[in-house]
Amino acid sequence: MSGEARREEVLDAWSRLHGGIDPRQSFWVRNWVLASHACARPLVRLGVTANTITVVGAVVTAVAFAVTFAGRGWFPVAALIVLIAALLDGVDGALAAQTGSATQWGRVLDTMADRCSDLFLAGIVVMAGAPTWLGVGLAVLTLLLEGTRSTAQAAGMTGPGTVTVWERPSRVILAVIASVWAAAAWWWGLSDDATRTWLTVIAGIGVLLAATGLIQLLVAVARQTRDRPA
Repeated sequence: MSGEARREEVLDAWSRLHGGIDPRQSFWVRNWVLASHACARPLVRLGVTANTITVVGAVVTAVAFAVTFAGRGWFPVAALIVLIAALLDGVDGALAAQTGSATQWGRVLDTMADRCSDLFLAGIVVMAGAPTWLGVGLAVLTLLLEGTRSTAQAAGMTGPGTVTVWERPSRVILAVIASVWAAAAWWWGLSDDATRTWLTVIAGIGVLLAATGLIQLLVAVARQTRDRPA
C-alpha cells in the first residue's frame, strides 16, 4: 500500500469512528490525525498499549498543572507539557486503531482521563491568574458539554453529534495562551492587577466559547434524539 493510500485509509477510519465527520475538511484536524498515527507506529512496534498512553496523557496534564506552582517563570514549561499531553490524547486512539485493540473499557478509561485533563486545564488557567470563579465556570461548562454528549450517545446518537467551538483543541489552546501570557507578564514586569485583568479577559473568552459549544451540542442532540422512543 502506498503512503498516500495509507493516509487515506487512516482518515477514513477516523471518520467512521467519529460519526462520519470528514477530517479532510479541516487542515488542522487532518494533520492532527495523521501526526497521531505517525507517532503511534513506533509505539506499536514497542508493544505499548493504547490504555497505557491514555493514562500517561492524563498524568502528563497533571504534571503541567503541578509545574505552575513553581512560579510564572515556569509557565512556558507548563505550556509545552500541555501540548505534549494533547498529542498523546490522539495517539492512544491511533494505537487502538492500528492494533485492533479498541475495547469498551478503553473507551471508558479514555473518557475518565479526558475529564481529568479538562479539570487540570481549567486549573492551569486559574493558576495563571484568572479568577477562580471563571475557572470553575470553564470546568462546569466543559463537564456539562461532555456529559450531555455521553448521555446522548448512550441514547443512540451516532458520533459526537457536532464539532463545537469548545472541543479539546480549544481547551488546550486556552490553557497555552494563559500560560504564555502569565510568563510574558512576569518577564515584562507587569503589575499583578494588569496580569489579572488580561487573564480575566482570556478566561472570559473561554467561558463564552464553552457556553456556545454547549448550546451548539444541545441543538444537535435535540435534532438527533427528540424523535427516538425512550
